[in-house]
Amino acid sequence: MRILRHHQKVPSAFRGSVVAIGNFDGIHRGHQAVIAKARRLAREFGAPLSLMTFEPHPRRFFKPDLPPFRLTPFRVKVRLIEALGVECLFVIPFTREFSQLSAEQFIEEVLGGGLGVRHVVVGDNFRFGHKAAGDIELLERLGHANGFGVTAVSPVTGPHEEVYSSTLVRDYLMAGNPTRAALLLGRYWEIEGRVSHGHKRGRDLGYPTANIELGEVLQPAFGVYAVRVAFDRQSGSDDSRTAWYPAVANIGTSPMFENPAPTLEAFIFDFDRDIYGEHMRVALVDYLRPEQRFEDLDGLKAQMAEDCERARATLAWEEWDALWPASPFMANQPGGEDRE
Repeated sequence: MRILRHHQKVPSAFRGSVVAIGNFDGIHRGHQAVIAKARRLAREFGAPLSLMTFEPHPRRFFKPDLPPFRLTPFRVKVRLIEALGVECLFVIPFTREFSQLSAEQFIEEVLGGGLGVRHVVVGDNFRFGHKAAGDIELLERLGHANGFGVTAVSPVTGPHEEVYSSTLVRDYLMAGNPTRAALLLGRYWEIEGRVSHGHKRGRDLGYPTANIELGEVLQPAFGVYAVRVAFDRQSGSDDSRTAWYPAVANIGTSPMFENPAPTLEAFIFDFDRDIYGEHMRVALVDYLRPEQRFEDLDGLKAQMAEDCERARATLAWEEWDALWPASPFMANQPGGEDRE
């Protein structure tokens, strides 16, 4: 997948593309439906499949003091978008100047003149331009005048009649319900980062942990989770599959030790390898309990043993290989039936 951080002087190979547009935070099943529709149209037209998103997230740009809310930091978003077959990703810098573009300018200068798009696919609540003045009706009308078509995809609902949305995914994660969040996402939600040295308290207790900072990612409910962890493949490896290991993880500030910043600490079962400095992915499978303070270390150790037992039991029945094929998405994603 080619990544372009501009909308001018687009290579000829990607002009005339079918482009899906949006923030796509989470790449949940609703987003997947929009991208799947764009993919079908690209095949029908014999055109490249592109996607346009914005960095930083406009919400972060306009309200920089908000707590972390991103479901998919840029690195994660790129990996997920590429897995959906997108050929070119336009990452438009969301600057003060760009935010001042009128809706008409966005259509004429960015989509028409810049990308020379063949067709645009968006969600039916798509708003754009200065002060979000542009809507689907304007996009269709001016799109026709600028030589491209428009398709607005209706909201997609799940088995519980919930509309797939980034907001709802955040709500479930902050409520300690990663299972329901996974149903909306079409995959388990992940936190990832570089493994760093901690205070070695876990090692002293008999449970050595791999630690990563939460950074700018959404902070889910603090507590203990059954998780799967993976590491970036070593360079030169010919293994195309990601190896996932069962683990238990604590997310939070560890009340007994009062860590200054929230951290994810994962104890990987039956694992003995030096992973300091490696990039680790942690998929949240199930929430076991909230964080708590213990009277002494013996109480903490007893609870950790129980947490490990519960996590092992949870991960034993979970059909990981069936839910996590070579693509990071679970089976039966909306609009995914036409994937090659």
